[in-house]
Amino acid sequence: MNQFTNEQLNQLRSKVISEGVASVTTNFIESAQGAILRDVEGREYIDFGGGIAVMNVGHSHPKVVAAIKNQAEKFTHTCFMVNPYEPAVKLAQKLCRITPGDFPKRAVFLNCGAEAVENAVKIARYYTKRPAIIVFENAYHGRTLLTMTMTSKVKPYKFGFGPFAPEIYRIPFGDVAGADSLHDAFIKHVNPEAVAAVVAEPVQGEGGFIVPPAGYFQELAKICRDNGILFVSDEIQSGMGRTGKMFAIEHWGVEPDLIIVAKSLAAGMPLAAVVGKQEIMDAVHAWGLGGTYGGNPVACAAGLAVLEAFEEDNMLEKSVALGEKLQTRFAKWQKEFDIIGEIRGLGAMLGLEFVKGENKEPAADEARQVAAHCLEKGLLILVCGSYGNVVRILAPFVITDEQLEKGLSIMEEALKEIS
Repeated sequence: MNQFTNEQLNQLRSKVISEGVASVTTNFIESAQGAILRDVEGREYIDFGGGIAVMNVGHSHPKVVAAIKNQAEKFTHTCFMVNPYEPAVKLAQKLCRITPGDFPKRAVFLNCGAEAVENAVKIARYYTKRPAIIVFENAYHGRTLLTMTMTSKVKPYKFGFGPFAPEIYRIPFGDVAGADSLHDAFIKHVNPEAVAAVVAEPVQGEGGFIVPPAGYFQELAKICRDNGILFVSDEIQSGMGRTGKMFAIEHWGVEPDLIIVAKSLAAGMPLAAVVGKQEIMDAVHAWGLGGTYGGNPVACAAGLAVLEAFEEDNMLEKSVALGEKLQTRFAKWQKEFDIIGEIRGLGAMLGLEFVKGENKEPAADEARQVAAHCLEKGLLILVCGSYGNVVRILAPFVITDEQLEKGLSIMEEALKEIS
């Protein structure tokens, strides 16, 4: 057990960590395995958050741990732009193979999702020679200047941080008349001949686990093709098997020009990638893309181990099974508890919308109460949505039936308490 208590570490934190960096809990984690977190005082928590969709293969997966140790003993950094190395090339080869689209692809590695989004925009602008980017209401793409501009929600992501980046235009997401919204934007906001890319999350994550109607992405992708606009799929939260497909956009049979992947790509190591059509990715001049740490060898080794786990440990099958179990229990709760509105998401990327009153107004306070009750009982869950009223489940695929049942029982107890 750690020599420090949670209280002692929180006191130290208050003296050295910026107050701008907040945390969901005050429990300091000492170790984690599979779907279980253990804090410095020895208390265990069932993890339904996965470090915000990062631990799809589970905490401390043996293959990932072994790969990290092996690579760290060899070398931890050279900078790929100075001395390249095998793990990055092999991981790029695999990503080019497994991402949607039967055409030649290229990849570039970055450190985090926001950096990958920025680079996707850079590449799209370079290739098309156009400045404008179209994004969506309820979107979340990151916290850098450009990506917080692309992000929809004001607080906490954008408040006080302006002015924002230019040439970003926003339209409704998932509306039935999706084509009309895009065509309307072409008339009222930006000429299509000035648009480099449409950037979309196949399933909106922080925005509330929103899934568009059937045919929506096919229609958007066609409009993009007809107007020389690149279609970019942001799979940072929805990718790496979370929805039952390796990448969520596969549910609609759409092949993006560029795809962005991060989070569960390397099971917690800082790694992200942009993968796209060869002619688009290779259009950028030499030295136009890159970064000191992008594609770090230890992170790439972890990424290779994650893909090995998917291939050898039936991770996609585990994801599908987890999603089915969650869907069954959530459907039952939807009938029993008036507080539950929509069941949102796909596969094992599921959320419960909390609503109240005849008008089904967002019930953010109740969602937070459920999260607090669960934490007290040993279950970590996260809240999201533009109105803060969606409880989301991002549990590792390796969670056992016993752990899952215990976690769901805790959630059910919390729902009864607020009903």
